[in-house]
Amino acid sequence: MSIIFATMKSLRIIIPAIIACLLWGSAFAVAKTAFEYVPPVLLSGMRFTLAGLLLIPVMAAMKVDLREALKHWPFMLLFAFMQTFMQYGLFFMGLNKVPAATSAIIIGAGPLFVAIMAHLTLKDDKMTLRKALSIILGISGVVFISLAKGEMAANGPQFWLGVALLVTSNLVGSYTNIMVVKKREYNISPIALTSFANFTGGLLLILTSFLFEKPDVGPLPGMVYGQLLWLALIPAAGFSIWYTLLQKPGVKVSELNMWKFVVPVSGVLLSWIIVRGERPDVISVLGILVITASLLLLQLPERYFRRNGSK
Repeated sequence: MSIIFATMKSLRIIIPAIIACLLWGSAFAVAKTAFEYVPPVLLSGMRFTLAGLLLIPVMAAMKVDLREALKHWPFMLLFAFMQTFMQYGLFFMGLNKVPAATSAIIIGAGPLFVAIMAHLTLKDDKMTLRKALSIILGISGVVFISLAKGEMAANGPQFWLGVALLVTSNLVGSYTNIMVVKKREYNISPIALTSFANFTGGLLLILTSFLFEKPDVGPLPGMVYGQLLWLALIPAAGFSIWYTLLQKPGVKVSELNMWKFVVPVSGVLLSWIIVRGERPDVISVLGILVITASLLLLQLPERYFRRNGSK
């Protein structure tokens, strides 16, 4: 009964976290077709810039005090540079250098990076046996899903450069989560922070695309505009929810990020539904079950593990 009560008490955190992760997971299936018409960095810049703009009427409707938020503009500018430009710029540069399965595993290991960084930088968010076992299970599930998607063979120096870029992207993403937690006292509106970070970082990505990708994009099919709108709604809503949760007192950044194991699960489920030729397979289903077990393990009270000798 105590386990059920503890879980019910946490639903105000768990349900929004799952919604945000389901949104992020849907990006993979939608972006797959959009990439056929728009280069990846340019598409990313367009979606984030539009995401920032979409939140302006939301802020107006919610009467967000922009002047108060912009008092912390140095932090917001640094956050935009790190969270949108650096994290996603490194992600797309690394993505083109490694097999899809390898990149999925590295990005899927994000909760481990966050947990380690939180353990080193935050006094009230240390690594525990329960958390470590849950992370190991979660990463194992991601590995199963990734193995079902393709090979992981190394292809020389470019492969290892890609791995380094993706790992750095993970580290940057972990650090931005820590940034939000450490600046809770600023009380910046999560929607204002998301809008500013998306819009500013998106513009930097577009500039980077014109410098390095040199895109030659002609007229786009109508469906691509609909896909771009959905791809923009994902970070607008997803990050607004996520930063709201991170700013809540008592929320541990490492445990919240454990729910990001839902992202590959939602991604593969939506791919089976949306993408032609994608269908369920035994290894992917096993991966989903292992990830489910990891998240259930995370809900167990810590005292059950202390009885077995953990501290």
